[in-house]
Amino acid sequence: MRIAAATALVMLAAAPAHAELNLCNRTSYQMDAAIGLEKRANVVTRGWFKIDPGECKQVVEGALDAEMVYVHTRTPQVYGSAPAPQDGNSSFCIREGSFEIANARGCPVSQQARFAAARPSETPKGPAVNLGEEADYDNEQARLAGIQRLLVIAGYDANPIDGVPGAKTTAALNKFLADRKLPADAATGPEFFATLLDAARNPEGRGFTWCNDSKYAVMAAIGTIEGGATVARGWYRVEQGQCVKPDVRGVPQRLYSYGEAVDANGRTVRNGDTVLAWGGAVALCTRDGRFELSDHKDCAARGLNSAGFADIDLSGKPATTVRFKE
Repeated sequence: MRIAAATALVMLAAAPAHAELNLCNRTSYQMDAAIGLEKRANVVTRGWFKIDPGECKQVVEGALDAEMVYVHTRTPQVYGSAPAPQDGNSSFCIREGSFEIANARGCPVSQQARFAAARPSETPKGPAVNLGEEADYDNEQARLAGIQRLLVIAGYDANPIDGVPGAKTTAALNKFLADRKLPADAATGPEFFATLLDAARNPEGRGFTWCNDSKYAVMAAIGTIEGGATVARGWYRVEQGQCVKPDVRGVPQRLYSYGEAVDANGRTVRNGDTVLAWGGAVALCTRDGRFELSDHKDCAARGLNSAGFADIDLSGKPATTVRFKE
């Protein structure tokens, strides 16, 4: 069974299996996964299972006694607009922390998440559900692409994120290990993704960072110059009291930053008629939902929104932080 993650996760059907169940993460994102097991119309949910890129993890011990399997995954906020499984057709109960819920339909909607149905495929190591993305990585490629992605977020130029070894990736990885005084074999260790995620979240590290000092969550967007065009990407959710490093490609000399506060229901926060936002005078197109836009002419005429981005000078600075303050 493979779940593909492009802008959303989809399911490919295969024959059901009856043994322990594994989830294999063939994406370039670390994921937390929850599963749903249905038998005679009752659904039990279990979570969370943290799965690194390229890792397979057993999520059911012993015989798989279920008529249907469902999967829900989520990614850490540091990835910003990472693919997420929002296309599932079934809603079941979840909780924070480790959980097992015997009646996963018997909770308020606010405590439910969308799950996608999956029929595990047989592998030499038993039945498995593969979490995949459009690049169609195998496990080894997914691990390398996951390392590349977090190196880029942490401020090291490991582009392109493609799961293919190369001189730029090797140089970026060696610089990361040297900066943190880590041994060369640390990159193959089981805790390396935790180390990379800590570096990506660290506002004192390399690269560009947003930090949210307001009392609201902030949805942020970034603009960079790529091939002579200004490319705007969003949205990155920056929770109250947290920092997020967006995926900035290469080593830009300047970029453009915009953020707006949202309430608990995801609505834009206003002070009277004014949106509570952090930006500047550079007008770039945006839109509701995830976006990547390089044409910023006539935004409204094309059904897009327009926002004023702040011009951020990065030249000569190993680290730059924009703080959202009221």
